Amino acid sequence: MPRFVHFEIHADDPQRALSFYRDVLGWSFEQWNGPNEYWMATTGGREEPGINGAIIPRHLGQATVNTVEVSDIDAFVTKVTEHGGKLVGQINEIPNVGRGAYFTDTEGNVFGAIEFLKECEE
Repeated sequence: MPRFVHFEIHADDPQRALSFYRDVLGWSFEQWNGPNEYWMATTGGREEPGINGAIIPRHLGQATVNTVEVSDIDAFVTKVTEHGGKLVGQINEIPNVGRGAYFTDTEGNVFGAIEFLKECEE
């Protein structure tokens, strides 16, 4: 059963959002060394319940995107579309992480799915 494993907060001004969440919630951030503007958010220790996420420049017309982990992104695309959802764009290769994609559900809500590289799994 896929569970939410990551979130993205979309921001018009990512630096302003970083400051807000750092000052209000005590989160820490590290800029990802990848091809896109992306700041990884640590919201607590691994031993604590909850998930970590990221802050990114606004796109997809949404404020927050929750992401589920899947074992096979290609099979998940098929499952989503067979049940009335849609793939938004294409499956993306995420260097040193895996493959991910965005979808809309039957109500037009955007969510993400990620298939981690086998060597990234714990």
